[in-house]
Amino acid sequence: MSQGALDLTGKLLIAMPGMGDPRFEHSVVLVCAHSPEGTMGLIVNKPLPAPHFGDLLEQLGITTTASDRPEKRPILFGGPVETGRGFVLHSPDWRGSREAMSVSPELAMTATRDILEDIAVGLGPERSLFALGYSGWGPGQLDREILDNGWLIAEGDAGLALDGDYQTKWMRALEAMGIDPRTLSASAGHA
Repeated sequence: MSQGALDLTGKLLIAMPGMGDPRFEHSVVLVCAHSPEGTMGLIVNKPLPAPHFGDLLEQLGITTTASDRPEKRPILFGGPVETGRGFVLHSPDWRGSREAMSVSPELAMTATRDILEDIAVGLGPERSLFALGYSGWGPGQLDREILDNGWLIAEGDAGLALDGDYQTKWMRALEAMGIDPRTLSASAGHA
């Protein structure tokens, strides 16, 4: 499998039990960009214990006036690369920045301050999540991990990616593929 043969942009990567990397244990990763140069994605099911979204807005000097009060929204661990950098995965209805990257017809990603300002005052996208850091793979690296049974590939699901039920996302992603998580083995094998 070569990266040029299969475009994973917009797909979900579901970590297998035998993944081997504790940072990705039970992870669901939305692939935001996939090319021969590498792959970039965001883990969508690992909330950080702190800070919360409101803490981040305060640190950035952004005043919150939105009626739905985003202060207690969690910030997610998007992955181990550039953990000080923030990314907003969101519904495509927000058009505030030319920097927004289309991930799929149902999802976009933005890494600019203007989306945070709009969310803080209730003008942001209908649905969104904020992640610190991202998951990145060099050329061919993700292909090898997939062939070594580290990841399952699932169709992208904006509803699952953006919902706030983080504890069950991994299980629900597998069940959506018709896989009972209890039947998965932690040991890899090839037929």
